[in-house]
Amino acid sequence: MKKSLMSLMALGLTAVAGLPFTTLADDHQNKLEMNDVFALEMASGPVFSPDGNSLIYHRRSFDIMTDRSRSNIWIMNSDGSNQRPLLSGKDNYISATFSPDGTRLAYIATHEGRPQIYVRWMDNGQTARITDLQSSPSGLSWSADGEYIAFSTFVASSSKPFTRTPTPPSGAKWAPKPKVIDKTVYRRDGSGYVRDGNSHLFVVPATGGTPRQLTSGPFNHRGTAQWTSDGSALIFSANRYEDGDFQPRNSELYRVALDGGEITQLTDRNGPDSSPKISPDGKMLAWTGYDDTGLSSLNNNIYVRPINGGSIKNLTADLDRSAGNVQWSDDGDHLYFQYTDHGIPTIARVDMDGDIDVLSTDMGGMSMGRPYAAGTFTVGKDDQVAFTYNNPARPADLAILEGGDTKVLTQLNEDVLGHKQVASIKEITTKSSVDGREIQGWLALPPGYDPSKKYPLLLEIHGGPHSAYGPSWSTEVQLFAAAGYVVLYTNPRGSTSYGEEFANLIHHCYPCGDYDDLMDLVDASIESESIDENKLYVTGGSGGGVLTSWIIGKTNRFKAAVVAKPVINWTSFALTADGYTMYTKYWLDGNPWDNHDHYWKRSPLSLVGNVETPTMLLTGEQDYRTPMSESEQYYQALRLRKIPSVLIRIQNSSHGIASKPSNLINKVAYILEWFDRYK
Repeated sequence: MKKSLMSLMALGLTAVAGLPFTTLADDHQNKLEMNDVFALEMASGPVFSPDGNSLIYHRRSFDIMTDRSRSNIWIMNSDGSNQRPLLSGKDNYISATFSPDGTRLAYIATHEGRPQIYVRWMDNGQTARITDLQSSPSGLSWSADGEYIAFSTFVASSSKPFTRTPTPPSGAKWAPKPKVIDKTVYRRDGSGYVRDGNSHLFVVPATGGTPRQLTSGPFNHRGTAQWTSDGSALIFSANRYEDGDFQPRNSELYRVALDGGEITQLTDRNGPDSSPKISPDGKMLAWTGYDDTGLSSLNNNIYVRPINGGSIKNLTADLDRSAGNVQWSDDGDHLYFQYTDHGIPTIARVDMDGDIDVLSTDMGGMSMGRPYAAGTFTVGKDDQVAFTYNNPARPADLAILEGGDTKVLTQLNEDVLGHKQVASIKEITTKSSVDGREIQGWLALPPGYDPSKKYPLLLEIHGGPHSAYGPSWSTEVQLFAAAGYVVLYTNPRGSTSYGEEFANLIHHCYPCGDYDDLMDLVDASIESESIDENKLYVTGGSGGGVLTSWIIGKTNRFKAAVVAKPVINWTSFALTADGYTMYTKYWLDGNPWDNHDHYWKRSPLSLVGNVETPTMLLTGEQDYRTPMSESEQYYQALRLRKIPSVLIRIQNSSHGIASKPSNLINKVAYILEWFDRYK
C-alpha cells in the first residue's frame, strides 16, 4: 500500500490558545505542520478538447491570506506534456467547457466581482465577458452550432409587505424591520436564509448580449441542461410539483422549446429523474434515477429511451450500486459512468444490453478533509478517459487511461509532501457480532510505526449516515496519525457502496447495529496492531457525531470523545434542521408528535445519564444542517451531570467546517488538545 505523507506533533494548549503554529520544534520540520495545509493542491474537473489533443483541468489550492480555496484552469496535451496555466490568479475560474468545435472555452470567473460567464478564444487568448448577472450562474452548456450558451441563475422576486408600519422620522434610528418567514424550506446550510425567488434557465449569445429567460414560476431549475441536436430545445431536470417542498426527492425530465418557451414533461414517476444526457447522434436520452420506495438509501440507476418517446430501459438494474456521472461514448453504443464499491470509486462502461465492464478502480482523492470516497472522470474523442487519481499519500492528481493502464499526469503536491514522513493506510475487516456480516475499515499507522511500542487508538466515524469512506487522502486522518495515533475509520452498516440492503439496515433504526460494528472493528484493531487498550479515543462529525455521542452513552471504554456537529435529540433536530421535510419522511418513522417513543429511543440524549467520558462538542455557529442547539442541549446536559466537557463554537462556519482551511486546522488542533489532556 502506498504511504501517506502527512504528520504533525500533538499541539499543546498554548498553540490552541492562539500562538503561531510555527512555534513547533525544529526536529518536526520533516513532518507536515498545520500551516502546510494551505500549500496542498487538488486536481478536479478534467475536460478534453473536442479534437482530443488537449486536456484542461481545475487546479484547486488555498490562499493563506484570504483563508479560502481558489480554482485555476490549467491545460496540457492529452498525453500530459506541455502543462501550463490557462487562467490563473488569486480569483476563481471554474466550470470550463469547450465549444463544440473546440475554438472557444466558456467558463465562470470572479475576477471582476460577482461571478460572470466569459468566453476565451483558444487561438489567441482573447476573452469576452458575456453576462452581467446579479446572481451566480451555473450549468454552462453550448448549443451544437456554438452560437448560444445555456445556464441557470437565481432570479429574485418581490413580495408584498406583511403589514404596514409607521415610517420613522428623518434621522431616527429604529430597529430593523422584522424578517417574515412564510416558506416551507426557508433556510439552507451553507447559504443561509432563502431569498424570495427561484433558479431559472437562460440562453445567451456566445458573443455576449442579453440573456433570455426560458423557465418561470415558483420552481427551481438547476443542473446542466442538454441541447437537442437541432438546437430547438433544452432538456432539463426539475421538481415542478406545486407541493415540491414536501416531495424532496421527486423530479422529472422536461423539454423547453426556445421558440415560445413551451415546457413538455418527459418522465412521470415517484422518484428523481436527473442528469439528462443526449447521445451524439441526438436520438437517445440517458439519465439517472430510481423509484422512491420510501427507504432512506436508494441506488441511482441509468435509464435510456428514444428522445422522442418510447420504452424506458434500466441498464444497471443488476448492479446494486449507485450510478452517476453518465457520459456517452463517441459511437453512442456505450455509456460511461462511475459508482463506489466497498469504498473504492470505480469507472465503468455499460452497453445498451446492460453488460458492464469495469475500466478503473484508481479514481478518487477529492475529499480534502475526511477520507470520503470521491472522484470524477471525463470521456473525450475516441473514448479517451481522464480522471482524478486516488493515492492515500496525496490529494487528487490527474491521470488518464492508456491501453487499460493508469498514467498519472500531475504531481501537484510533491513540493509539499515529497520530503515529509509517511503514515501508511492498511485495510482491516471483521465479522459483525450482530449478524456475521463482513465490516470493512482502514487503519492509518503513524509515521515510523513501531510494532514493539504501544499506540493510542483514535476511532473516526463518517457522517451521512449513508456515505462511505475509502483508502484515499484525508488531511484530518493524516494529522491525527502524525500526532501519534493509530486512526481507525470504517464503513459500518448504513454505509453506501455495499448495496441497498446493507445501507438500509439502519432504516428507521439509527443508531442500532452500527454501534456494534464499530466496536467490533475497534476490537479487531486491538488484536491486529500494537494498541494501548487504556488509550482509546473517539470522534466523528454529523452522522459520526450521532454515533460518537451514542457510543459514550453505551460504553465507558473511551478515555475522551469529541462529538462534532451532532444530532442529539431527533425531535428537536426534525423541527429545526434545514432539510426537515426530507428527514421526517425518510429517516424517521412519522412525525415526532405521532411517534415520540421512536424519536426518543434513538436520541443520544436518552443515554446521557450513562455518560462518564470527558466530552468536547464542536459545531459551526452557522450550521443549519445539525443546528448549534443540538450541541448546546448535550453540553448543558453533560454540565448538569458534572461530566468534564467543553463546547467549541466554530465561528463563521456552516456544517462544512473544513470548507475554510483555517477551520480544518482549528478542528484538528482542538480535537488533539482535548485528547492529549486525557492521555
